[in-house]
Amino acid sequence: MSRFKKLSQTIWYCQYHIVWLPKYRFRVLRDNVAREVEKCIRIFLEQQGCEVEELNVQVDHVHLLVLVPPKVSISGYVGAVKGRTAIRILNKFRNLKEKPYWGNHFWAKGYCVDTVGLDAEMIRKYIKYQEAKERDSETSKY
Repeated sequence: MSRFKKLSQTIWYCQYHIVWLPKYRFRVLRDNVAREVEKCIRIFLEQQGCEVEELNVQVDHVHLLVLVPPKVSISGYVGAVKGRTAIRILNKFRNLKEKPYWGNHFWAKGYCVDTVGLDAEMIRKYIKYQEAKERDSETSKY
């Protein structure tokens, strides 16, 4: 089976590793907030015809390994995902809006994006197990 995907007149395989964080890198992506962020990302990915390879919502950032069709602009896609999830989160969890430094922004400006080549499996494992490694390193400090 080929790894390539097909559109009507295109054969493609565009895989990206994308990372973004909450404003001020606050550690707010926990419990219900994290679940809602993940749900919103997955729904929007499906609407755009994208496929999640790996998704990890950690307390202070989001890792996403995704297949994105060539008809979808990465900058437009990330902007839309961040915008839609921010609106949803700030409406659903109004207590986050109470802090004066949030304003109407949930996510920090910008993001990191990297195209994935032959090392896709290594990046997939990194995303999947990074949280456990960080947790282990934090507990060993004390």
